[in-house]
Amino acid sequence: MIKLISVLLVFLFVSVSAPVFADEAALKFPMREGSSADAHKHNEEGISHYNQGHYDVALKHFQMASSIDSGVGEAHYNEALCLDKLGRHGDATNHFYAARKYAHGNEAILKSGILNAHAPMKREGS
Repeated sequence: MIKLISVLLVFLFVSVSAPVFADEAALKFPMREGSSADAHKHNEEGISHYNQGHYDVALKHFQMASSIDSGVGEAHYNEALCLDKLGRHGDATNHFYAARKYAHGNEAILKSGILNAHAPMKREGS
């Protein structure tokens, strides 16, 4: 009986905690003055792959977008989401901090649960 209760508690914990960040979606790249069309194109391609669950392919596109236009928070945010999905949490944290730094007031980034879990406001420069 105790074993059954333990198994049920573990199942309950996993099923409740797993979808905490499930609604975190990759973000579109804003075309601000001076933005790169190539970076925008890579971000859009990355979103397509991300939505299909091809996180490794999406990551490559988001990395290209953030390397072409490093001042766009959405590109860093999307890169961090992929890194998190791939279990590379340290790398994800660094890009979540960059996403906050370059958010330009984007509430989807600033109020993101996964970003704030990885990158609390305590770090220097965030």
